[in-house]
Amino acid sequence: MPDLIRPTDDEARALARSLIDAARFGALGVTEAETGLPLVARVAVGTSPAGRPLSLVSDLAHHTRALQANPACSLLPGEPGQKGDPLIHPRLTLQATARFLRHGQDGHEDLAAHYLQGHPKAKLYIGFADFSFVLFEVTRAYLNGGFGKAFTLTPSDLGLSSG
Repeated sequence: MPDLIRPTDDEARALARSLIDAARFGALGVTEAETGLPLVARVAVGTSPAGRPLSLVSDLAHHTRALQANPACSLLPGEPGQKGDPLIHPRLTLQATARFLRHGQDGHEDLAAHYLQGHPKAKLYIGFADFSFVLFEVTRAYLNGGFGKAFTLTPSDLGLSSG
């Protein structure tokens, strides 16, 4: 079987970065601690000032508890386009390790102010004690840029440091 993954180029890097930057929602894949089974949840997403993908999560959510037990996860940022077959729209899967940033920790207040610029309705609950940020430390990414346009990207391809 031929290798269908193309060499990563600047166009793929730019498309992947744009999918991260434009996303307001995403599908978060985790492993449920109690069963070891996969669990996928729809979450609000944004980026840190440095461009790192993140989400604001509640300790009450199943996906948060799963990340606390096992921080390995996958994030599919964004939504398919409004028209046509959803499979023709570009999509990006990020493999990552979740790192929590809780109230009172260094940087939380600045990150909250930044997050609220893109998610103003989160002002209703961002201060609740059970909410914290999850920063996704991306280890690898898979871009499907359309028919016949598959790429594997590194954190540096996405403008992120590895770690």
